[in-house]
Amino acid sequence: MSVKAVILGLLKKEPLHGYEIKHIIEQEMGDWTDIAFGSIYFALDALAKDGFVTAEVKESALRRPSRIVYTITRSGEKEYLRLLRGLWQDTTRQRSPLDIGIAFMSDLPSEEITGYLATRIGALEENLRRLREHEQETLAEPGMPREGRFIFSHARHQLEAELAWLREVSAGM
Repeated sequence: MSVKAVILGLLKKEPLHGYEIKHIIEQEMGDWTDIAFGSIYFALDALAKDGFVTAEVKESALRRPSRIVYTITRSGEKEYLRLLRGLWQDTTRQRSPLDIGIAFMSDLPSEEITGYLATRIGALEENLRRLREHEQETLAEPGMPREGRFIFSHARHQLEAELAWLREVSAGM
């Protein structure tokens, strides 16, 4: 659902070819989404098949290969808004695979679990440090939209909460 919402949201702004979509996702959304390159083209094919985008081959100048440019359709705009509203309304609790590890942690030696916790804490501390650094750099750019600020804040709060929880678990060992 989110891959299609991202692609339709980008195409709502302007027609793009697949590589441009990939580039925007990597450069502008890479910190907060993990959309794989292959899933972009898979979603584009599905969106075209469903009539939500059109695909037009554009010949390129300077002997470059032709590219397929995707444009959102009227029904694609409706689908985009449906998907976007669905993202806002989804209150499903996000589950962590680590909870399974916690449930069965008594099957491993305490020293091993303590090592895993220390490693996770160190990795999260480094992730949080990098996020804060990137946040400061990005927010200093002129014209940074409020949405960007909210996304950084959300990611920072999630990392801080996870880190606090891991420290609590580690202290309880």
